[in-house]
Amino acid sequence: MLRFPFAASLIALSALVATPAPAQDRPPNILFIAVDDLNDWVGHLGGHPQASTPNIDRLGSRGVSFTRAYAPAPLCNPSRVSLLSGVLPSNSGVYGNGERFREKLPDAVTLMQHLKAHGYSTQGGGKIFHGTRAGDPDSWDEYYTPARPRGPRHIGERQEGVPESAWAPWGPLDVDDSEMFDVQIVDWTIGELNKPRQKPFFLACGFTKPHLPWYVPRKYFDLHPLEGIELPATLDSDRDDLPAFGKKLAAEVYAVSNSRNFSRHGEDHAMVLRHDQWQRAVQSYLATISFVDTHVGRLLDALDASEHAGNTIVVLWGDHGWHLGQKQHWRKHALWEVATRTTLIISLPARRGATSPRPVSLIDLYPTLVELAGVPGRTGLDGRSLVPLLENPEAEWPRPVLTTYGYRNHSIRTERWRYIEYHDGGRELYDHHADPNEWTNLASLPEYAAVVEELAGFLPATNAK
Repeated sequence: MLRFPFAASLIALSALVATPAPAQDRPPNILFIAVDDLNDWVGHLGGHPQASTPNIDRLGSRGVSFTRAYAPAPLCNPSRVSLLSGVLPSNSGVYGNGERFREKLPDAVTLMQHLKAHGYSTQGGGKIFHGTRAGDPDSWDEYYTPARPRGPRHIGERQEGVPESAWAPWGPLDVDDSEMFDVQIVDWTIGELNKPRQKPFFLACGFTKPHLPWYVPRKYFDLHPLEGIELPATLDSDRDDLPAFGKKLAAEVYAVSNSRNFSRHGEDHAMVLRHDQWQRAVQSYLATISFVDTHVGRLLDALDASEHAGNTIVVLWGDHGWHLGQKQHWRKHALWEVATRTTLIISLPARRGATSPRPVSLIDLYPTLVELAGVPGRTGLDGRSLVPLLENPEAEWPRPVLTTYGYRNHSIRTERWRYIEYHDGGRELYDHHADPNEWTNLASLPEYAAVVEELAGFLPATNAK
């Protein structure tokens, strides 16, 4: 078991330790960085060859980066509620953005509440729960919510020929970074890092980008010239072997909190092609990630210059993935690899970087941070502490990842396989050793029946309503 900040534990981990940290007289601080809608398009994960994220990569170089990290749900509210409460959607009934956390889980003790009960101060700003307000006042000693900048200067320029009715919420802004909401959150967080503390702190900084709209200052678009933008790998016939419900997920937005109906949003991919927006959308997503990365760098610089640098754990996570045309699908709202995979880094003081290829879930962060903080553990959590993988990133990890999108729609991810089963019985199976793009659905082939049966055994027995 790893408990920080005691030096003896650090020395025992010599394979990862650069130089042993001096013993401290109190538990470690936690800097908790949430990045909205961030998939694997960061430099060190290689999700897109033109991603430019030197600061997130810098954090990865001094922490453990989980190259197969997945969300409990491919949507903001259920993913975040799961992470912060330690309860999976199938056990909570929080499937969409419409469910209220405390109505479904009135007695839950959040990660922040648990740390508060054991001597931590808890502060946050930006998007931690779904939305940019506190989300759960009992979880926080303080929550910072500045006014969001609004007005025509904060709407990106629309391209000529793209009508107002078309879905194209991206483009450069002619504003200074200081006018951006996320930068105000980072400024506040830096101010908190510069304060002396009497208690260990849990300090959460929630970025609202790269969530749509992809409007950021023009200089970040200049980092990714439009004429050279590479599109993600796609297959025109990719939807052909999907079951009926999978085809609907690819084409429409599933309104999980609205009686499990599909919205009338229409076909995003057809609009993108009709108005020649695919390259511009990819450019805008990359630009928005570069914007976030710049200000993650400011956070890391401020921490390194502060008195807390030697005793602070840094966690950076995205709440789920994001499609940009793969399976002719846009947004999240699906159970495939692109919608469920995200970025997760845990950096401990005085550590060298490492990567872990084991499939892990954001649901595992709660028990992990409780163990690292050295506070009493909690029963009833659905996750499992990742401390063994922080000690040895290549350690055996036979636990598959469960991702849920709506009532009785689930995905099981192992190192090799992704198995999807929908509420109507539709199935998908992908072999990531041979098919990392998930282009060939093997579920109906007799030779894979045993694999389907084995993976179906990991589906939840309980599906809360």
